[in-house]
Amino acid sequence: MTAPSRRHLVALVGATASGKTEAAVEVARRLPVEVISADSRQVRAGMRVGTAAPTDEELAAVPHHLVGVVEPDAPWSLAEFLARARAALEDIWSRGKLPLVVGGTGQYVWALLEGWQPPAVPPDPALRARLEEAAARCGPAPLIEELRALDPDALARVDARNPRRLIRAIEVARAGVSAPTVTPRDFTGQVVGLHRDREVLHARADARAERMVATGLLEETRGLLERYPADLPAFQSIGYAEAIRVLRGEWDLATAVARMKIETHRLIRMQATWFRADDPRIRWVDSDRSEDVVRAVEEAAAARVG
Repeated sequence: MTAPSRRHLVALVGATASGKTEAAVEVARRLPVEVISADSRQVRAGMRVGTAAPTDEELAAVPHHLVGVVEPDAPWSLAEFLARARAALEDIWSRGKLPLVVGGTGQYVWALLEGWQPPAVPPDPALRARLEEAAARCGPAPLIEELRALDPDALARVDARNPRRLIRAIEVARAGVSAPTVTPRDFTGQVVGLHRDREVLHARADARAERMVATGLLEETRGLLERYPADLPAFQSIGYAEAIRVLRGEWDLATAVARMKIETHRLIRMQATWFRADDPRIRWVDSDRSEDVVRAVEEAAAARVG
């Protein structure tokens, strides 16, 4: 393989349960890569079971950046991700390695690859309190309508079932900012996507939900709640939200697992809007064919254009 240009990266993307971490480990056997995780949940320390974070063996097989680096109650945003990911890129390049950006959080991946500069809009506590109260009473519907009135394009970009992200989008829209600015990037990049049929993804996601429970999701959540309040945004994510309801006696375990599966299927559908099958920027590879995946990453690493 021809050595990659110094300021070059490869992104390995796909839906949850598509096998990205396993593929990254395979790639690391052949290429001098280090992983930058583009996952909005695996960034949290102590939240390994419920986020399907890389195992100790996987972390030992290839260096990972941005996994378990902030506490569950620490502020975290797209801007924070970009700052840390860009610092990790410089570090990896300085040591002559190839950054492999791995993740299913599409906003993170494209923001890094396309040079987004998120709007510097400070939080508005009074606005947040009003919107949180509305969401508690009526669910996300009033937030969706408010954002639609302010900025329909922003509504198309946000997860409309996530009140926290809707509230932030409303804050930004009310400040008169419609979208991130983009600065020219000073590196090249290629994107390899892992493809699996939707039915297979759902089956793998279902098996993972059951495995999370079997390997300690409730115990992990119980330990976290001894140190952190249950209303943290980090605990609203799939797995922890359901586990908390079990620990409170509101749901039985079967109900919680069923709900985890439903929510993960929804997440997979949402991820497909970020990583589209017809996106010319992505070279899709069957994730069951590990040799083809590694070869695609090798070819992407050798590319000179981004």
